[in-house]
Amino acid sequence: TTTVAMDFGRITLREDLVLYLFGTPGQERFWFMWDELSEGALGAVVLADTRRLEDCFAAIDYFERRSIPFLVGVNCFEGAARYPGESVRQALDLDDDVPVLLCDARDRASVKEVLIGLVRHAMDHASDRRQAVG
Repeated sequence: TTTVAMDFGRITLREDLVLYLFGTPGQERFWFMWDELSEGALGAVVLADTRRLEDCFAAIDYFERRSIPFLVGVNCFEGAARYPGESVRQALDLDDDVPVLLCDARDRASVKEVLIGLVRHAMDHASDRRQAVG
């Protein structure tokens, strides 16, 4: 369902590794929460609806400006046109290093793959930053 205020989840991957999830609406009236929630964030998922791709631009700009690694999860569901990831990348004018994953936000296995993709992307981003500094 649509996030109308804020969602929170916690996934324990192993005893010393816990993933905290915060879901916020993309509407401008909720942007006041983004600064607090993104403080210390290792990564983000921008969930895209192909019927309203223009709604993603603000979130993409936000994470790009703060150098927070993110990926775009293209929510594929009944009634929505399906487009190849590369077409969505071009429509959103994403850099080549931003992963674009097709998913169904209602399906647990699909969401799991998006979160795994985000963790991998965040780890690659951190590794690249360490190499640039070192």
